[in-house]
Amino acid sequence: MRRRRMRPTDVLRTGAGGLRVRPVRGVLSALGVAIGIAAMISVVGISASSRADLDRQLDALGTNLLTVAPGQALGGGDARLPGEAARMIGRIPPVTSVAAVGRVDAGVYRNDLVPEPETGGLGVYAARLGLPQTVGLTVAEGAWLNEATGAYPAVVLGSDAARRLGVHEPGPGTRVWLGGGWFAVTGILAPTPLAPELDTAALVGWPVAEQELGFDGHATTVYTRSEESAVGAVREVLAATANPEAPNEVDVSRPSDALAAREAADETLGGLLLGLGAVALLVGGVGVANTMVISVLERRSEIGLRRSLGATKGQIRDQFLIESLLLSCLGGGAGVLVGIAVTGGYAALRGWPALVPAWATGGALAAALGIGALAGLYPALRAARLAPTAALTAV
Repeated sequence: MRRRRMRPTDVLRTGAGGLRVRPVRGVLSALGVAIGIAAMISVVGISASSRADLDRQLDALGTNLLTVAPGQALGGGDARLPGEAARMIGRIPPVTSVAAVGRVDAGVYRNDLVPEPETGGLGVYAARLGLPQTVGLTVAEGAWLNEATGAYPAVVLGSDAARRLGVHEPGPGTRVWLGGGWFAVTGILAPTPLAPELDTAALVGWPVAEQELGFDGHATTVYTRSEESAVGAVREVLAATANPEAPNEVDVSRPSDALAAREAADETLGGLLLGLGAVALLVGGVGVANTMVISVLERRSEIGLRRSLGATKGQIRDQFLIESLLLSCLGGGAGVLVGIAVTGGYAALRGWPALVPAWATGGALAAALGIGALAGLYPALRAARLAPTAALTAV
């Protein structure tokens, strides 16, 4: 008698029948695969979202900002930039803007009753008026210093400095105790990714710092913007231009490199978490394999009955292989959805653009199918090798 081949829909329906009979066991087995896939999707999605946020920040802030600061003197101790450093840097042809800040030996407090040692980690800096344009500062509240306020006791607070001092609204009536006198708070800055040192700073005008706070006029950091195509060339000559007599005592840095390095560190951690997700996926595959082996043992009578009714070894093998694949697909699909949801929630919490690469979802589903095929192959072959008489008499 000629054996009839089962249609693909029949094989699929037969394979799904085993899952319907034992739904709880199927869900628990698929859960292991789902956890592994969700972990992998979440790690890749969060990493991609973080990278997209960094790219967005760098597009907005630019990568052409360079900073010049004094390094170590040959005899030990701190070096000092010449008073004309900023002006000399401005003469470099590709440089488009220059601004500077200088550290002032003074403290800033909420009022005159706070003990002097309790500075809260805040620093006072004299600032040139062009600092916002060069660094990319954004004034969140109030206004930046101008020609008038820069010569009078007025101060602009960094975002962290304002929070620590308990200042929420700038204005003529809002004052802080700075350098032994009252300074009116004219503005509060938004966080500055490329110059995080300014977040904890109280910025005053250059003239008032020299006249009332004993500032010596030497910049401690010079910020410079140059043409994008010439950043490397400008960086090479900055030290010698800022301090021709001792260029080795000048430190030149590119703040955007620090952001990129931070992202690289995050990606290293992400790789570790991705490995843990792969381990979870492997454990889920072992769970699927265990479920399928037990299923074969429990369903020997069904296998024997089907064989005696004419089912071929290939049809029995396909039935259990399809069951394993469906189990892994259910877990993989659920894991992808959970991973996307976790990525979206975390990105929204951090204010990032949510991004899950298409290759990650496709790769995750392919991995789930691969795990299902490997986990179900041995049980499927074992079921196919069972002789009809042995399977029926084993009941």
